[in-house]
Order: sequence, then C-alpha cells, then structure tokens
Amino acid sequence: MLKKLLAALAIAVVCFGPATVLLSVAVLANPAVAACAPGSLIVGPIPDSLTATTRNGETVTLNRQQLTHAATIITVGGQTDGVGRPGVVIALMAALTESHLRMLANTGTYPESANYPNDGDASDHDSLGLFQMRPQAGWGTVAELMDPNYQARAFYGGPTGPNYPSPRGLLDIPGWQQLDPGEAAQAVEVSAYPDRYQNYQPVAEAILTALTTPTPSGGSGGGEVVVPETTRVVFPLPEGTWVRTSPFGWRTDPITFETAFHSGSDYGAADGTPIFAVADGIVTHAGYTGNWGGLIIIEHTVGGEPIASYYAHMWEHGIHVTEGMTITAGQHIGDVGSSGKSTGPHLHLEIRPGGTGQPAIDADQWLTDHDAEGITDGNTSRATCTLNGGGR
Repeated sequence: MLKKLLAALAIAVVCFGPATVLLSVAVLANPAVAACAPGSLIVGPIPDSLTATTRNGETVTLNRQQLTHAATIITVGGQTDGVGRPGVVIALMAALTESHLRMLANTGTYPESANYPNDGDASDHDSLGLFQMRPQAGWGTVAELMDPNYQARAFYGGPTGPNYPSPRGLLDIPGWQQLDPGEAAQAVEVSAYPDRYQNYQPVAEAILTALTTPTPSGGSGGGEVVVPETTRVVFPLPEGTWVRTSPFGWRTDPITFETAFHSGSDYGAADGTPIFAVADGIVTHAGYTGNWGGLIIIEHTVGGEPIASYYAHMWEHGIHVTEGMTITAGQHIGDVGSSGKSTGPHLHLEIRPGGTGQPAIDADQWLTDHDAEGITDGNTSRATCTLNGGGR
C-alpha cells in the first residue's frame, strides 16, 4: 500500500507540481479535506444557460433555474464532510436523471405539493423534487421534500443527514468512492433503470466546472467575492425560541444609560440556541471582535443586490463556521451567547445593503419585507468543514 501511495505521489509531482501533492497527501490522510479544500466547491456567478453533451451524444441546455438548483446541490455538498467534488458529481448526475434538475411537485398524489415553489408537476408514483424522493419511503414529509436544500442534504446523507440512518444517502453507502459514479447514484436512488445515470456524468462535470470558482485570496487588496443569488431568506432563530428585546434605532444604552443609536435588532433567546444564516452566502468573518463578542459576517446576493448579515455576541466556542465557507440559508452557523458588550443571552442581527461596512438598516423590517421563512429547531444541521471542531 505504501509503495502504491509513493508511486501515485511521484506521478503527481511530474504532472501537477508540489502544490497538488500537498493537497493529495491531505486528502489521502483525511477524506474530509476534499470537501473542505479551499476553492474546491465555492459557487460563482450562475449563468443564464449552459449547454453540455451527454455520454450518448445528446445536447442538453439548462436554464438559470435549473442551474440555481445545481448550485444548491454543490453548496450543500461543499459543506458536508466527506462529499467533495466526486460526491457532488454523483448528486448532480442523480438530479439530472431523475428530474432534469427541476423541483417537481406531484399533485396527483400530494395536492398540497403545489403550494410550494416548484418548476412543474410530475406523476411518477409518489415521488417529489429534484431527486424524486418518496415520502412513503421515509425520505421526509411533503413540505421537507419540496425544499431543494433538504433534498440535497438527504441525498448526501451521513450522520448529519435528515434521514440518517435510513433511507441511505451517499455517505451511508460503504465504499461509494470506489464505485462507478452511476452505480453510486443508483445505490442511493434504487431505480428500476440503474444504467441511465452514467449518461449524465459529462453534463454533471460541465455544470460543476462552470459554477465553481477558486476561493478569493484573503487579505486587503484581494479580489471581490462573487456570491450567487440566494435561494431563499429565513429567520435566524428557531420558531418559538426567541422574543424581540431591543429594536433598531435610538435607545437608552443598557450599559452606559446614554442615548445611542442601536444598529441592529436584538432577539432574546436561551444560551446555546441555534443561529441560522438568513440567506445563502460566503462567510467573510468568523471570530471574536471587541464589543461584538463572537461575530459572524456573511456576504449575500438578494434580489441582485449585495447584502451583508452580521450575527453578534456568540461565545467563542459557539461559532461553527470559518472564513471562506459557503453557507446555505437556514444553515446552523453558531449558537446564542452573551459575549462582548451584552447584558444577557441574545442575538444581535444587522443587515447591511451594499455589503460589509455599509450602513445598517432595520433587520427586523428587512426580514418581514423578504417574507423570511420560520424554521423549527432541529430542522437544519450544523455547518461542517469547520476547523478544530468549530469556533475561532
């Protein structure tokens, strides 16, 4: 085994250079590194269309909505330990085959499925969504399966998957990395037509190449972070866990007792309550910062405009993301704390149109204006690919 490893590394040196070898050693030592490798799965601008060719020579053209669903699959894969680019290709192959990357309702079996955002109606038994998952098979409720983010998490599976341990997701298939990608997709989908997934492998690879870009370099003077349009907007705390304690605007400062402008919206909640990202985006700050205490900043694109969201006062151990991570709306990014300039456990949320450093607006009103979805506790998983178990 050691001889094979050294031989593989020698070939990599000749073909790709030292940088690739360093990454290869890390991936071999820890497969999760493949999912966390900087720049490997960060989604860039989503094009209006993409044309690719299947293995049997058929030309396929995908529109922006289909590519947006692909971006969700890529993003969820990028933040799920152990998936990496190979796993994302398999997921894209499955979704292309099952739904042609469309979020499909099924009103014949589930009339209520039409009440959720969808790209059309299908009638394949009792299947729903991107991966044509069946509620009766235990994949989830109709409401859950009409959520692209949920379906992607269910397909990948693993200990953090919403369907763990059954039905099995990709990470629950022993040795899936050694299977042909089409066979791996079939192992999850258990289709009556097992040979059809391989046909879409070239299309899946073309999508992944087109939609992913290298991670922007850190430090001042670096390139501007490109963030794709969010798929949804959600409330940052679980339903039933919070109360509004201090609104945006002028107030008497609870520590200095002087009149001061409060640039955020405060939501009182128990210490340790999960904090969710309000939209898809990229983390640009995650650490302990003066009066903010534990602070996370995420850059988003909402309605075509750049938006930054700030989440403050977490304990240092309550920060579960790191800078450069791609995050999906509703992702568990941290826990409520009371660090920095704080009088008790709460989330201080700021929304800043234009991005980091721009003036804040009323976050509570912004969430209302964007019809933010409420989500229940336990409906999302903690962000993965954190360093040292999370916290900075």
